[in-house]
Amino acid sequence: MESVLVIDLNGDTHQYLKAILTFIDCTDVTLTTGDAWTPATCSADDIGVVIMAASLAEKLPALLQAIKAWGEKVPIFLLLDSKNKLKLPADIAAGILGKIKFPVKYRDLTAAIQHAGVYRDSHTKRVGAHSAELFRSLVGNSRSIFQVRKLIEQVANSDATVLILGESGTGKEVVARNVHYHSDRRGRPFVPINCGAIPSELLESELFGHEKGAFTGAISARQGRFELAEGGTLFLDEIGDMSMQMQVKLLRVLQERTFERVGSNKTIRSNVRIVAATHRDLEQAIIDDKFREDLFYRLNVFPIEMPPLRDRVEDIPLLINELVKRLEHEKRGSVRLTQAAVLALCQYHWPGNVRELANMIERLVIMHPYGVVDVHDLSQKFQVDNGADTSALTAAIQKNAIYDSTPSAASVDLRDTPRLPQDGIDLKEHLSNLECNLIKQALNDADGVVAHAANRLRLRRTTLVEKLRKYGLQRSDEVT
Repeated sequence: MESVLVIDLNGDTHQYLKAILTFIDCTDVTLTTGDAWTPATCSADDIGVVIMAASLAEKLPALLQAIKAWGEKVPIFLLLDSKNKLKLPADIAAGILGKIKFPVKYRDLTAAIQHAGVYRDSHTKRVGAHSAELFRSLVGNSRSIFQVRKLIEQVANSDATVLILGESGTGKEVVARNVHYHSDRRGRPFVPINCGAIPSELLESELFGHEKGAFTGAISARQGRFELAEGGTLFLDEIGDMSMQMQVKLLRVLQERTFERVGSNKTIRSNVRIVAATHRDLEQAIIDDKFREDLFYRLNVFPIEMPPLRDRVEDIPLLINELVKRLEHEKRGSVRLTQAAVLALCQYHWPGNVRELANMIERLVIMHPYGVVDVHDLSQKFQVDNGADTSALTAAIQKNAIYDSTPSAASVDLRDTPRLPQDGIDLKEHLSNLECNLIKQALNDADGVVAHAANRLRLRRTTLVEKLRKYGLQRSDEVT
């Protein structure tokens, strides 16, 4: 969690803030007063966020300038109460990322810490920070994704034509980009074209280009996608939607590695690696006379099948984590999910696959900016309880959460983070209930054997026996 520097006038609020910051796992808290702070107090590289009290009054502008000189990209939050009417010069105020109202609320402070993490990631090049391109990598720990990665490795450095199969939204273009990225053609263009989105009468011109006057509206010569991709990779998405007439022309290019622009008789040689993709069953399309058999065999040199999301649910936590980080990088906000919410998403069948998941995460970021999303915050379709045993699924979620160890304030939070009610909470009672419930779960998992339950809770057996006595819980091993 973040390291925090708190600067106050006389330290009156230090212990108050430290208690709250420690509660939300900000264990590295540096406390100092306005008079005592100097750039030598600590290193700017070691501080994730600075909280300054508005009670510093006339000292505040000079301190803010000194902080900015000390750590230009360190996010600063101003702590002020409702009575404070402090007005700062525009140039000084511009250096403040946000304000936190006093008395501090748990939710406001958590949101500020998350906001600071997103701000710092977007303004500095931190070790392990994620760029937008990182999402182009194949995210997942499932066996099927490992198999896809292995196939990409095997085919990348060859010039073999690759055919990527899979349902819509599974990430076929991600696979195509990975094939290109890991090949010797990496330094040359990757040119995608969706064959199903372009009318058949225009697709020939899009692929092969045209000469001036070749048809009405051709006011100048134009290169096609084959020429634009010269030396690189041409990605033909939704190849199954291509008309039979265009299939014949594409087959000739694949066989002879030459083509002509529309309206020209000049032959152009092509050095392009073809990667095609479709969500259709091409073998059935051949039977239905909607796809040429000879073109199919030309394309199907090295098939790679992308599994639907419902067949690799153990990857969903990692995908959520990566999608959130991508939104953070694009400065579009952030969100956290509880374990219950992630588990509910893992039980959904995802007909739209990863694309549907990405759209849902973006919607949650808009609806709950820098908030914590629980299962009741999800759409009704995600809240269906089918009564299935989810213990294996929960274990997979927790395993995958550990797999991505990059610290992020807005990464998927698999601890079921409680929401603080508006009217407050009896923390002691709440923690006792939580402890009691966890002990019950451990006993159930251990079939009532106290020694085994103690191991699961990382407690000594005698300590657990005392807690059982405290909460009035039965020990089944008393009679064994």
